[in-house]
Amino acid sequence: MNDRRTDLGTITWVQQTSGWLSPAERRSLLWPLARAHARNTIGRFSTAVRLNSGRHAYIPALRLVPPNTVLTRAAEDLARNVMPSALVNHSHRTYTFGRALGELEDVDVDDELLFAAAMLHDTGLIKPTGDADFTLTSARIARDVAEQVGLSTTASTTIQTAITLHHSPGVTLSAGPVAYLLSAGAGLDVVGLRSWELPADTLTDAVNAYPRENFKRVFATAFAQEAARVPQGRTNVLHRYGAFTAAIRFAPFSS
Repeated sequence: MNDRRTDLGTITWVQQTSGWLSPAERRSLLWPLARAHARNTIGRFSTAVRLNSGRHAYIPALRLVPPNTVLTRAAEDLARNVMPSALVNHSHRTYTFGRALGELEDVDVDDELLFAAAMLHDTGLIKPTGDADFTLTSARIARDVAEQVGLSTTASTTIQTAITLHHSPGVTLSAGPVAYLLSAGAGLDVVGLRSWELPADTLTDAVNAYPRENFKRVFATAFAQEAARVPQGRTNVLHRYGAFTAAIRFAPFSS
């Protein structure tokens, strides 16, 4: 078996472990989780006192339009077939927010792979079975879509690892731009992490285009069920130590 700590969260790690953390791996997530909480608190306070960096940022809307390719159409079609609209819209917003943060940081990312990963990253949350981390199912679905459209093995692995990594706390650019921006976009939409960095228009336009439809309730319920189903997984760490239900409730969105 590969070094579990080095590979934590990657598609290889999830395939080998079903997403079950060793005690050392569980402990290794607590520090980045604490840092994320502290960062969120400081950033949200900066917004409240109108000192957030997003007030001075500008992102052309055209830069956030997703690509229209065989892969992106297939990914969106599958997402719409298996997920409720609240999660489909979350997937769209995840792409928009991740892509927007990438624009601010000048991250060179493959938009097509990022969009496909965003559309498919939560497909495994729907009617999960067995005791494996839901991202394993999501990654398998992404692999099947990639094979269907003839995507290269390298590109398919990039999407799969972005999906399995996305809910690990503290994903950095060293994991690759697709994984980094997928995690960032999902974190922003779910708990508001880094929302203070984006222009208010970018946040508002994304929600208007893809309404939240009681997303907080839908996602909090699904995440709590996942935490109970896989008690040694990353979702349980977030739920138990990350006050995740409260973090979702207090995200800077109305629903």
